[in-house]
Amino acid sequence: MKVTFLGTGTSQGIPIIGSTHPVCLSEDSRDKRLRVSILVEWGTHTYVVDCGPDFRQQMLSNNVEKIDGILFTHEHADHTAGLDDIRPFFFRQGDIPVYAHKRVLEGLKRRFDYIFDNENKYPGAPSVQTYEIKNNSPLRLGGIDIIPVNVLHNQLQVFGFRFGDFAYLTDVKRVEEEEIKKLQGLKALVVNALRIDPHPSHFNLEEALAFIERIQPERAYLTHISHLLGFHAEVEKTLPENVFLAYDNLVIDV
Repeated sequence: MKVTFLGTGTSQGIPIIGSTHPVCLSEDSRDKRLRVSILVEWGTHTYVVDCGPDFRQQMLSNNVEKIDGILFTHEHADHTAGLDDIRPFFFRQGDIPVYAHKRVLEGLKRRFDYIFDNENKYPGAPSVQTYEIKNNSPLRLGGIDIIPVNVLHNQLQVFGFRFGDFAYLTDVKRVEEEEIKKLQGLKALVVNALRIDPHPSHFNLEEALAFIERIQPERAYLTHISHLLGFHAEVEKTLPENVFLAYDNLVIDV
């Protein structure tokens, strides 16, 4: 299985528009972060987790020619606002499968009503096939079971996903014990680490490292990073030997 980090930034991305913060002015390409998303590939199958406002740029940067579907973690704009940009895939492939919590599907139907419309549909609009994700009900995609992991983003329910020995959790603040059991025996874990100081909706660095220590994956990668975490090169030096800062276009094999 191959995982590509399409974006590793927080909701505003890095650099932030108009910011003079030193990290936003950094010339290190690893400090330039689009909104969070990953591409997961195995065999002939290609799935995207989340489809934020940088989706078009991410697809072009990584020469993605087809996707078999999109899994949504939750409804926030930095994870969903790029849905219209599935049009080139739709024109070549037909309806694009999307998988999400019922609440998220309902939100997408309101925000992108022209995509979900079946009557008097605008001829240039894309279409999707919708599939509801339910907790404790694995998805069977491309010959493997994808296990949803229920987490809390402040008080909002969010899905993480386990693909075989790889798990992806973003926008996490709390994980209940029953969900932690789904994360045993991982080769690679991705989890959010927003900044140094505590935050009401996200793990900060200390919380993320404590969570990784509890899960004990072979290796872990931090994502959903804001400029307030610091410079990539400096932060990475402080991390345990099996923990890494992810960065845009990083590719890992699991």
